[in-house]
Amino acid sequence: MALKASEINESTKWQDLTEGLQIYEPATSKDFHTGEWRTDTPVWIEEKCTQCLLCVPYCPDSCIVVKDAKRTDFDYDHCKGCGICVAACPFKAIEMKEGK
Repeated sequence: MALKASEINESTKWQDLTEGLQIYEPATSKDFHTGEWRTDTPVWIEEKCTQCLLCVPYCPDSCIVVKDAKRTDFDYDHCKGCGICVAACPFKAIEMKEGK
């Protein structure tokens, strides 16, 4: 029987993992911090932001957090640093920096 994502930790034996590390349970993306894959990091420049929210639907990982109809900083736990948000922002309120 496959382990649930919440049951996998550093002491998990390789024999207990699924083939190809496939995950067979729904809604596990919050359990995995895929932002660790990032090599470049988007930086939100709040002073330039007009809150047009044009960047939000372009983020493939839903990492641009909106609260009370205003965007806030990125969800860096899941942002992979693709840079699509930079291209989507007409006000240059997002820049990429090298590193995490």
